[in-house]
Amino acid sequence: MAYFENVNHIKFEGHKSTNPLAFKYYNPEEIVAGKSMEEILRFGVAYWHTFTMDGSDPFGNGNMIRSWDKFTGMDLAKARVEAAFEFFEKLNVPFFCFHDIDIAPEGDNLKETNQNLDEIVTMIKEYMKTSKTKLLWNTANMFSHPRFVHGAATAVNADVFAYSAAKVKKGLEIAKELGAENYVFWGGREGYETLLNTDMKLEQDNLGRFFHMAIDYAKEIGFTGQFLIEPKPKEPTKHQYDFDVATGLAFLQNYNLQDYFKFNIEANHATLAGHTFEHELRVARINGMLGSVDANQGDPLLGWDTDEFPTDLYSTTLAMYEILQNGGLGRGGLNFDAKVRRGSFEQEDLFHAHIAGMDSFAIGLKVAQKLLDDKVLENFIEERYSSYSYGIGKDIVEGNTDFHKLEEYALQLDEIKNTSGRTERLKSIVNQYLLTVLSE
Repeated sequence: MAYFENVNHIKFEGHKSTNPLAFKYYNPEEIVAGKSMEEILRFGVAYWHTFTMDGSDPFGNGNMIRSWDKFTGMDLAKARVEAAFEFFEKLNVPFFCFHDIDIAPEGDNLKETNQNLDEIVTMIKEYMKTSKTKLLWNTANMFSHPRFVHGAATAVNADVFAYSAAKVKKGLEIAKELGAENYVFWGGREGYETLLNTDMKLEQDNLGRFFHMAIDYAKEIGFTGQFLIEPKPKEPTKHQYDFDVATGLAFLQNYNLQDYFKFNIEANHATLAGHTFEHELRVARINGMLGSVDANQGDPLLGWDTDEFPTDLYSTTLAMYEILQNGGLGRGGLNFDAKVRRGSFEQEDLFHAHIAGMDSFAIGLKVAQKLLDDKVLENFIEERYSSYSYGIGKDIVEGNTDFHKLEEYALQLDEIKNTSGRTERLKSIVNQYLLTVLSE
């Protein structure tokens, strides 16, 4: 059965094209710095937002028109698989991602849930035999069901901890079976509302124990994919233990996990943490912890995780600047953890949204590469910090001084001269490069 009969394969037609179902800037075969766009960007489709989301929000019921929603139960799950691989093929994406309950409904108990998963995983595996689209990562949903009201690995109830471990065990088995490049942990309810009833030390110790058990089981079954943590500061809990990259890195180092994990960084989560997207990417990159990206954006006028498709070209440029400096994303990718707006309820809007996001990151890639080729920012930064390349600055960097010598040096200074950071000039240069790429 065809679910997108009115949509042909999406192709690159160039920026002058007026075809809404064509790429204007994303050309998967175009070579940028020795690699194709497809190899560098590694786009992925989020199963949950694309095939299970119904458009409901706190103020309204679901309104999305989806041809597969005429089915229920396992029939619906199977129809979604059919629709998904048709969508992947027509969009020509290399990857997809899912939570366990995205692909199969929960049963009355864990045994039934696992049986449902086995049936759908078998179906997905069969589709993957003839599809170019591979599994970027999978994960376990341990936040939606009422059993996770107090968390999963950090739950106050040991039974919930055990149940969560069983879900991740199954998730790792699925990851191996489907050849996942990564496995993601997002602690949706791994946090707390108030310290009045919370043993924070025990909760964090248990989370560390949980991760070590996951590492041990992955080794046991021979799963070699990358483990990823996805930081988020709040929502649904008020204080989440994976607040941002810096907090997550401190946690990993404290529990000797830093050699087994990297970060899956989401743009909208960075916004909620009070950071820019590029800040979180930079912190991860300079610490060797940048693993993958959830490509979306938030709305600064709304205080929650809006998960919009990325269309901010300035943001995609600065994001790709970090990713390119990282040498790419390795086994990671750019997963569109994004959903169409409630008003974009027709099925075809799913294509429009992904095209917009893919074009936006393609533009960001080309602009970022040109900035790097011309060393625009690097040359300026090198000059700005040049005082550390000679004299007392060099002694500081090389560890050849102390407070006594620095005081002696400072006492001889008559005047300290600073130079401008040229922030506005640099932003205008980025704009110039962006506009140049858009006009090519």
